[in-house]
Amino acid sequence: MFWERFVSLCAENNTKPNPVAKQLGISSGAVTRWKSGAVPNSVTVHKIADFFGCSVDYLLGKTDIC
Repeated sequence: MFWERFVSLCAENNTKPNPVAKQLGISSGAVTRWKSGAVPNSVTVHKIADFFGCSVDYLLGKTDIC
């Protein structure tokens, strides 16, 4: 669920996952792991949520409200 939401938010903001990760100081290896189904740690999820202006719960698929 995380990967799908992350990619969707990137698309809505006319960007791609790797440039967002780079801007946030996250490795491209981490992005590859997410694509394979891994979920980022809580600090990283919070960074991404803040970047996109959405909730952690949305990113993790616990709510459909961004």
